[in-house]
Amino acid sequence: MSAPAVDTQFARDVRAGLTQPEQKTLDCRYLYDDIGSALFEAITFLPEYGLTRADTRIIQAHAEDLLDCLPSDLVIAELGSGSGAKTRTILEAVRKRQRAIYYPIDLSASALARCAQELGPLGIVMPLGMSYLDGLRRVAALRAPGQRLLVLFLGSTIGNFEPQAAIDFVNSIRQELAPGDALLLGTDLVKPTAQLLDAYDDPTGVTAAFNLNLLGRINRELQGDFDLRQFAHVIRYHEEAQRIEMHLRSRVYQIVSIRQADLIVDFAAGETICTEACHKFYLEQVQTMADAAGFRLARQWVDEEWGFAENLLVCP
Repeated sequence: MSAPAVDTQFARDVRAGLTQPEQKTLDCRYLYDDIGSALFEAITFLPEYGLTRADTRIIQAHAEDLLDCLPSDLVIAELGSGSGAKTRTILEAVRKRQRAIYYPIDLSASALARCAQELGPLGIVMPLGMSYLDGLRRVAALRAPGQRLLVLFLGSTIGNFEPQAAIDFVNSIRQELAPGDALLLGTDLVKPTAQLLDAYDDPTGVTAAFNLNLLGRINRELQGDFDLRQFAHVIRYHEEAQRIEMHLRSRVYQIVSIRQADLIVDFAAGETICTEACHKFYLEQVQTMADAAGFRLARQWVDEEWGFAENLLVCP
């Protein structure tokens, strides 16, 4: 007897994504289970993938400049904090001026535990195992009168949103903020196609393993029977849309059962599942997004070596 379907968000999202009529999809947030998070951390050390290092360089060089742009008595919240490694420099700079209060917000319990352990000595660290906006609402409700809130959305996670959805999400952040609060937003910039393709399809195969692990996660958590050897990691770049996509391409015709999602799905030979879309930006597009979401773009710090920007958006 097969196991009964389980009504989890993961199961519902897998069922919805793999039954799309035009293009099968899987939500990129599910790439980051414990195995996926470890593989992504390995990706950040690859010479082909310079985004994380660029993000870190900007923060290390400009943490003091960032704080000079903001009021005192700050509370810091980070959306999708992971282990909070890049945030250490900001907390160290804050601690020179005031008591550091930091709310890492992430769905990964193991990442939050690591974050609390490693950053706890720098101040008050209060992990929140919640979605981005639910966690931000909690922080906004907990802060004391007069405290200003700095929200960190580092890396280039905003690039996973479609352009209008990115504006809507940034606007949703603004709705939780008060005048004088701010958002530090990371954006990966448009760069040569060859550089992008290498960054998302490294020759050592770490990114391929990261992508394929999503099917492995479905097997482990939803009793799927994906044969990972029958799927290939594929990268596509759409220059006009400024979007690079990760796909998993079926090598043969095959039928896959996912018991706990109550799903049987077939794949034609060559058919793909899109697992992630990463939009790249021009600097002026960040200005347009900030304006549309009701923020004032106060500063932009750019890493020229890789092509990455940290953008300080202030709530008027």
